[in-house]
Amino acid sequence: MGFFKAYDMRGTFGVDFDLNTVYKVGLALPKVVKGKRWLVGRDCRATSDAVHDALVKGLSESGAEVSDLGRCTTPMVYYFTAADGFDGSVMITASHNPPTDNGLKVSKATALPVGYANGLNEVERLVGEMQSTAGGRRPSVKDLPDALSRYIAWQKGRVSTAALSGLKFAVDCSNGMSSLFVREMFPDAVLLNDTPDGTFPAHSPNPLKAEAREQIAKIVREKGLDCGVIFDGDADRAMFVDERGEFVQPDYLIPIVARATMGSEELRVKSEELGKAKIIHDVRTSRGAIETLREEGFEPVMVPVGHAFAKPILREIGALCGGELAGHYYFSEFFGCDSGLLAATRILSEIAKARQAGKTFSEMMKPIVSRYANSGEINFKVDNKEAAIERVLAVAKSLGEETGRSEIDGYRLEYRDGWISVRKSNTEPYLRLLVECQTRGMLDNWVGRLSGAIAPHNPQSASV
Repeated sequence: MGFFKAYDMRGTFGVDFDLNTVYKVGLALPKVVKGKRWLVGRDCRATSDAVHDALVKGLSESGAEVSDLGRCTTPMVYYFTAADGFDGSVMITASHNPPTDNGLKVSKATALPVGYANGLNEVERLVGEMQSTAGGRRPSVKDLPDALSRYIAWQKGRVSTAALSGLKFAVDCSNGMSSLFVREMFPDAVLLNDTPDGTFPAHSPNPLKAEAREQIAKIVREKGLDCGVIFDGDADRAMFVDERGEFVQPDYLIPIVARATMGSEELRVKSEELGKAKIIHDVRTSRGAIETLREEGFEPVMVPVGHAFAKPILREIGALCGGELAGHYYFSEFFGCDSGLLAATRILSEIAKARQAGKTFSEMMKPIVSRYANSGEINFKVDNKEAAIERVLAVAKSLGEETGRSEIDGYRLEYRDGWISVRKSNTEPYLRLLVECQTRGMLDNWVGRLSGAIAPHNPQSASV
């Protein structure tokens, strides 16, 4: 896959893109995303400083006035883009990708995302037509004073320290950008890998990978903690392990985030004025989570996978908040954007309430998690994704009578006894399959049949 993707620009530095590409992107962006005031932030990857200089040079030569956040989290860029009225912004990060990668996440005014469908396609075209080459000295940029303290103050105002009183937990920063705020936000937590290091020496910066969670799971078990929180590299995602060190699939936590967010008096009054609070969730979300949302008085709204789709929809429909299987959680109060920190504090507050009521984290989650058997997302590397999807749809006809279908992002097919999702990744060279059924035996049967349809000659191509 190339540098320009559905949600952002991302790839291996020196292979998929170079500094000249970044310089040209800087020249092109103000032509596509109108406006003069731009904000730039970056993560701690080894190439981020050089990418920053090339980008700022291009933006400045295109007439932009650039303010610099320095090293920061991706949600910090979103926050200040909207709060300080910038016309556009770029976060330099490859998020949870390997250390050899880097990339650019672009937003326009009010922190609305710029994806391939609404601007990056035009940026790609302009970059392809340019003959310019980066060179010369780096132009001056303005700093954003007191940015980190302002951001932490806003986050602290969303959950009281008393709400987390007595909770014993660990926080793993993955050597990423959450290291900037963990000591102040979580002074009593056991901290892991809280020094920014773009080589990510402890483990992958992707908490969806099981190996990335081994360290925090071990610490939680050894110290008898209530839970563990793990942030990804750029801190726009937060994921959890329970008191046993077991991973809590992020879509199961969407009702927990909704419950905690509704606990805000301001938001509760707003919701009462508007009727049922809408909660967005992606096409991979468990029926257990969707059913729980309905039972708790929310209106679930299914959306395509990815922040470039979720954020505009959340605003359009006036949703309260929402989340994804990948661990992104979106909040209307956070300009419709995702914040790993806000999600973590909200979920921790609900775990603390459960603990005070005599329940463990796993016991709190059991009514959601135990309803169905869920495969989690299974990834397949296949040469012809379209043909593989057609084979899946052919096998799916033998699973029973369809009771519902969504085609907003691949296919989600509903049956009385379960459902399946098959879709092409927008960021990686994978075909993704997810299956949920009434029983484990049925799940194993469906997964076996559908996996065989995707990779009939190479069943080892799948990885969770």
